[in-house]
Amino acid sequence: MPIASDPSPGAELAELPDAADPVPQYGAWRKGVAGVLAKARRVEVAELPDEPEQLLEQTTYDGLTVAPLYTRRDERPELPLPGAFPFVRGRDATRDVHRGWYVSAFVGAGEGAAAKREILAGLENGISAIWLGIGERGVPVAELPAALDGLLFELAPLSLDAGAQVSAAAAALFTALDGYEAPQRADISVSLGAAPLTSRFADIADADLAETVALAAEAIARPETMRAITVDGTVFHDAGASDAQELGAAVAAGLEYLRALTEGQDIADALGQLEFRFAATDDQFATIAKFRAARKLWARVAHACGAPGFGGAPQHAVTSAAMMSQRDPWVNMLRTTLAAFGAGVGGADTVTVLPFDSALPAGELGVSKSFADRMARNTQLLLLEESHLGHVQDPGAGSWYVEDLTAGLAAKAWEFMQELEAAGGYVAALDSGLLAERVAATKAARDSDVAHRKTAVTGVNEFPNLAEQPLSAAARTPGRVARYGAAFEALRDRSDVYLAANGTRPKALLVPLGTVAEHNVRVTFIANLLASGGIESINPGPLDVAGIASAATEADAPIAVLCGSDARYGAEAGAAVDALRAAGVTTVLLAGSAKAVAELSGRQRPDGFLAAKIDAVAALSGLLEKVGA
Repeated sequence: MPIASDPSPGAELAELPDAADPVPQYGAWRKGVAGVLAKARRVEVAELPDEPEQLLEQTTYDGLTVAPLYTRRDERPELPLPGAFPFVRGRDATRDVHRGWYVSAFVGAGEGAAAKREILAGLENGISAIWLGIGERGVPVAELPAALDGLLFELAPLSLDAGAQVSAAAAALFTALDGYEAPQRADISVSLGAAPLTSRFADIADADLAETVALAAEAIARPETMRAITVDGTVFHDAGASDAQELGAAVAAGLEYLRALTEGQDIADALGQLEFRFAATDDQFATIAKFRAARKLWARVAHACGAPGFGGAPQHAVTSAAMMSQRDPWVNMLRTTLAAFGAGVGGADTVTVLPFDSALPAGELGVSKSFADRMARNTQLLLLEESHLGHVQDPGAGSWYVEDLTAGLAAKAWEFMQELEAAGGYVAALDSGLLAERVAATKAARDSDVAHRKTAVTGVNEFPNLAEQPLSAAARTPGRVARYGAAFEALRDRSDVYLAANGTRPKALLVPLGTVAEHNVRVTFIANLLASGGIESINPGPLDVAGIASAATEADAPIAVLCGSDARYGAEAGAAVDALRAAGVTTVLLAGSAKAVAELSGRQRPDGFLAAKIDAVAALSGLLEKVGA
């Protein structure tokens, strides 16, 4: 059955007299909200709903409502401490507060000696866990011993990423471990990284399920702390999944693994073979809630299987590849900082920060790999060693917002997992296309929000920098990850190609009408909008109708955009459009809505309207087509 929604304290308190309200100031706050909203909307307070604060609510892609204010009305019962079922507050009650989470880095050097140098350099400079690519993803299997030479296994947990070569990589690793001496073999923590079910979703080569089950049996028999399987939720996230879909699909995949493992192993051993990997985004509160909710979900699975004490599976957080931009990639440093913060505060055991240029081919920006790796590593070190985030486990506990978001996200994720189970389980839902269909629907909704600029991607659909160097053809090749700003970056790619062929970027003339006070807001809006599509704005300054023709001739741009107040449009737009057409401008647009010039028709009517709520990707693509880009 679905997770039952926790009773909302607010629902009960709404029936109590004001004297019993734990937040007696709430009424005054609501009155203040009503006043501000009425002024902003230019209406009377009486015209607003009885609960005007609901107008400030936001809805996530999972259908969760985020309120503008959380109070004692939203208080929930206190959860058990870290290390206790349901592990929402953390799986480890005795985590070293001086270490905090493990700082991981991916090592994908092409040969063993180079990988060894990269590993040791990373350990000397602050990382505390290794994520090692094998085979097509990094070091050849035969050179794995050389790559691991000198590694103190009991001090640095090791995760492998070997894809279809995981069994061969595991065999080589077992040989290396057999020759390694350690006081306590259980202190050696290894993840073999087999991920057949989640890799199948992304069409990534991996071991098959039977091979993975056999590998898990070998791992169980070894004296080290070893997990054979990684339930990789990032593949769902990278395809566009919401947080609840990522968690629900991962739990469904985890259940599929448990069914296979328990045909030959007891449930405790089977649970001990799984770890989870999830994406951390720059929505810090959503990320905090995601990792807390993920532990709650898996704990419930373990409880249902009769082994609640074994429900604390390790979590590996990787900063979202989908949120990374190719344009103005330096902003990615801010994105990954927020993501690492959210993952750490949310209780992830291990965190990997992707380098800020990871969405681009190696060397595209002209910076060294060591610089990008150092920035990624130091992002975590600053959070741990200067901000001391690891010193407190689950600092978000008790936050009315965090607790509410955690519970809501867990409920939605459980519902999605049940939908997959009702379809026959993870594999059946994958084969039928149900899982891909649900993820694609969320991706389409997010893409629409980005296209309409409801969701801002800094440096891409907001505040773009047209002075950036054009990207290489290799950078323009689409990848597996559904990056949030990809549609706008594709427009910029078309602009780059046009620049290479013509020596200039596509251009549009801005026609500011009236005083600066009248046109400045719309001039700024249009320049930003056009630049996000790779179109350069030419701004000659305030123009009257008489000066439009000469400005158009000088600009020699096939597109012009009128920018002014609605009142100014009523007086001058028709004549301005006439003047632009007479000067040879083929496409005349107006910054604002059609109702501002409803009375205009024929030759005097603009060809289109650029307003805040338009599909900017479609509009800009059309403009690029008009200029041949």
